[in-house]
Amino acid sequence: MFDKSTWIRLPRNVVVGHGVLDDAAAAVEELRLHGDPLVVTSPTPAEVAGDRVVAGFADAGFDPRVVRIEEATFGAVEEVIEVAASDDVGYLVGVGGGKVIDVTKMAGEEVGKGFVSVPTAASHDGIVSGRASIPEGDTRHSVAAEPPLAVVADTEILADAPWELTTAGCADIISNFTAVRDWELAHRLKNVRYHEYAGALSRMTAEMLVENADSIRPELEESAWIVTKALVSSGVAMSIAGSSRPASGAEHLISHQLDRIAPDPALHGHQVGVASIMTEYLHSGPKGQWRDIRDALASIDAPTTAEQLGIDDETMVEALTSAHEIRDRYTILGDGMSEDAAREAASVTGVI
Repeated sequence: MFDKSTWIRLPRNVVVGHGVLDDAAAAVEELRLHGDPLVVTSPTPAEVAGDRVVAGFADAGFDPRVVRIEEATFGAVEEVIEVAASDDVGYLVGVGGGKVIDVTKMAGEEVGKGFVSVPTAASHDGIVSGRASIPEGDTRHSVAAEPPLAVVADTEILADAPWELTTAGCADIISNFTAVRDWELAHRLKNVRYHEYAGALSRMTAEMLVENADSIRPELEESAWIVTKALVSSGVAMSIAGSSRPASGAEHLISHQLDRIAPDPALHGHQVGVASIMTEYLHSGPKGQWRDIRDALASIDAPTTAEQLGIDDETMVEALTSAHEIRDRYTILGDGMSEDAAREAASVTGVI
């Protein structure tokens, strides 16, 4: 008897392009949600976009409430939950970078209310995915949450964001190459469930950025368009898979370990980008595609070495040898690699 089933949650409205910030209220009205919005933002995103979003909802006849947070912490999540639990609040709107959107996503999940994603930086695929990540001490908690009901990504605003945030988003997508390789490996060796369409979509998204790396440049709205489309596709791939597997493999484990042990960790996207150079080497050897990943990252001004991340060589080697302990997810790291093997992988690829 055939009893296979799946449940895929995807954004119902995705609005991307020049000046679409002013369409946020219209995009939400089409969802026919009840109640008023709670807009969650932080100081700089509020100036860039949050105040306009609030005004747009007010002009459309809503009575928006606002919470401004300073950092992505569990305390901030609790602060948003306290306001979001009100009967007057029908849904949440996160206006900001990855930190604001993750806080909004977690709070919405806790109170059982949907959220709308309005990114002000194309820094990682969390703007569309059903995962949220909050730092606590020397570790980072990643939890499942529902993906946004709608995404409103204004490329004019995203193009004006700090260039390093955009390159971090690009690197995050490029790292999907090795994430999918790890997923396929886990399927073959551990019988982990693999979704061919989600894997193909994630890989295609990474290829799109590698092929267009030469045209991705600072303050160019066409570049913001390419990156945002890629981030949306990556988030959709995770929703289809029902997990972060299409976009998170050994390279993410290495990044999470760097967050724990490095004195001053770099941006998440930059760390997974550099880690993917090494994990691609582990998958395909000296003649593999790791050079293509490295060259694409270099082309968009993203880091390709530990030094450029601001991380010393020994810390990078330690992360490689211990990253498999982060979570129970089978990757090319297996049950751990020796220090000599880690040092060789990092040295041959030029990471250290």
